[in-house]
Order: sequence, then C-alpha cells, then structure tokens
Amino acid sequence: MKSNVIKNTMMLYGMSIAKIVFPLLTLPYLTRVLSVESYGVVSYVKAVMQYMQLVVDFGFMLSGTKDIVNAKNDHEKLEKEVGDILLARVLLAAAAFVALLGMIAVIPLLRANIGYTLLAFVTVFLSVFLFDYFFRGIEKMQVITLRFVAMRGIATALTFVFVHSDKDILFVPLLDAVGSLVAVILVFVELKKENIKIHFSGVSTAWKKLKNSFVYFASNMATTAFGALNTLLIGAFLPATEVAYWSVCMQLIGAVQTMYTPITDGIYPEMIKTKSWKFIKRLLMIFMPIVFAGSAFSIAVAPYALQIVGGEQYVAATSLFRALVPVLIFSFPGIVLGWPTLGALDKAAQVTKTTILSAVVQVASLLLLIATGHFTVMWIAIFRCVTEFVLMASRGWYCWKYRREFC
Repeated sequence: MKSNVIKNTMMLYGMSIAKIVFPLLTLPYLTRVLSVESYGVVSYVKAVMQYMQLVVDFGFMLSGTKDIVNAKNDHEKLEKEVGDILLARVLLAAAAFVALLGMIAVIPLLRANIGYTLLAFVTVFLSVFLFDYFFRGIEKMQVITLRFVAMRGIATALTFVFVHSDKDILFVPLLDAVGSLVAVILVFVELKKENIKIHFSGVSTAWKKLKNSFVYFASNMATTAFGALNTLLIGAFLPATEVAYWSVCMQLIGAVQTMYTPITDGIYPEMIKTKSWKFIKRLLMIFMPIVFAGSAFSIAVAPYALQIVGGEQYVAATSLFRALVPVLIFSFPGIVLGWPTLGALDKAAQVTKTTILSAVVQVASLLLLIATGHFTVMWIAIFRCVTEFVLMASRGWYCWKYRREFC
C-alpha cells in the first residue's frame, strides 16, 4: 500500500471507531431511559431518515469524489465542481422534504410523531454542507474524521444531559442537529484554508451532475432495501418491540461493518488511479481471516453484547443476532469488489446491476414471507444473509469477467 492510502485509511478508521463508540455509548442509555415503544419510534424515524439521506447524497460520495479527483489540478474547475454539486444537493434536499411531508401524511407512526420527524430531517439537510466528497477527493480524510468526532461527540454528551425519559424524546433529533451545525461551521473553516470559493455554473450544470450521479444513487437506493426497508416493514406488520429488537441487532452488525468502510473509502481514490487487481487480492487475503475470526467471536459473545448494549430485556434477541452474523462474512468482499474495484474500472452500471439484483431478491423474499404468513424477524434475518451472498457472488463474477481490464 502507498503511504497516502495507509494515512487516509487510518484516519477513516478513526472515524469508524467513533461511529462505533458514540452509538454504543448512547444506545444502552437510550434503551434504559426510554420505553421499548419509544425506542421503537426512534429507530423507525431513523430508518426513514436513511431514505431521506440517500436522496440528498444521491451517490455524490462516489461520483463527487471522482469529479474532485479529476479536477484536483485545476483550482478554478475544482471550485465549480464543489458549487455545482452543492446546488444539486440543495435541490435534492427540497425534493426529499416534500417526500417526507407525503410520508407523514400517510404513515400513522410518523404523523403521531411529526415534531420528532421534522427535527430529524434538519440533520439530513445540514449534511448538504459537509462536503465529504470534496475532502475524500483531495485525500484529506482527517477533516472528515475531525468534523464527525465533533458532531457526534457534542450530540452524545448532550444526550446524557437532556434525555432522561420518554418526555425528553424530542431532544434526541434536536441534539443531532446541534452537533451537525457545529460540524458545518468547522467544514467551512477548512474550505477557507483550502482557498476554496464556491462557484455555481447554473441549474443546468447541477441537473447534469444529478444525471451523471444517478447510477450511483440507484445502487445505493437498492442497498437500502437491505436495511431501512426491513425496519419500515417490521414496523408496519410487527409490534414496536420487534422493531426495537431488530434495530439493536442491526446496530451491532452495523458497528462491525463500520470497520469495513475505512478500507473501501481509503482505497477508492488509489484504485481510480492504479486499477490494480493484485492490490485487491492482497487486501482480501489480509482481511478475510480477520473477518472470519471476528464473526466467530460475535457469535460467542452475542448474549453478553446484547445485555451490555440494550439491557436484560434485549437478551431475548440473541438468536436473531446470531442468525445475522453471516452478513458480516459476505459483506466485506462484497463491498470491496463493488465501487473500489468495479467502480474504479468505470463499471458503475455493473455495480448497480449487482445491487439491484440483490435488492430484488430481498424485496421478493419479504413479499413471499408476508404472503405466506412467515413474516418474522428470524426469517427476515435468514433472507438478509442470502441477499448479501448474492451481492458478493455477482460482484465476484463481474470482476472475473473484466479481469483483463485490471492493471
């Protein structure tokens, strides 16, 4: 690995550790001070906001990073790239807000918690001004890490101060918004240091950016079927307690998967430049034994982890958590073979196809479970593992198909 890849990966690991630590600090606290039903509301709105965030991001974390990498040596072009993507994301935020109002109108749980839902959207809107794609493109991951630590650190600390029972539930999204606002201020300070003055080419250019990024958005939207859609349907068909159990288990699974992100984010800019298959093989040979060992450890400590994180009432979800562990094994190679590998070969369409294929399998399995009366969290977990395997296998097939295009 080159030194800049190692440096950026280590900085992103710092952020990933923060992504694990902060939720694991607040999760056991919230599951204890809030009722299971109220924590179910928190989890449900969070799942809805995943869709809102997906619309606002619109794949720019990948397409935007690529645009910044290509414009890095032309300062004037770089400033226009930042401005055009910013305008595109503001338009997306407006569209997402309209969509959210529609969801509030038709979903009883959101309508009953309209204040909480609208406050949660503030954080999504503020993410427009974080410019992560810019700092990834110029390979200064430390900026992303430091602003994330500041954002989540503030929200986490204030949660312990202000949230003590169900009547304080509105503080949860409000404090997230406060932390995000501080992060935005820090990011603009960094932009000034980089001598970046945002320039807009116009709405037509922003629209072109949206069209170019659509393939990335489609892939990410399909990916969300693995997570947020499950939570939304569980909330629609099963009791709020099941939403809480599923959410706690998925947070633990997600905490482990968060450790994968710095690797993929760190190698993506390098793979755009080198397109080295040897690099990817060496990466998998190093990390897959660690993934297997970590998965075995997760199975062994499952009841203790659930008790520590959620409290005694969440130990009942031990079997559910263990059923989800194969997701950890299949997802690492699936992620690595996706955008960092096929994406670096300009095979965005193929990455999207694999994600959509897996999403179709996932959605079809959910519909089958509903139709046959087997819609339980355990069956959902089993099919969640199946779809992750489909994603890994289909991306592996495309890598084999285009193997001669690697350097």
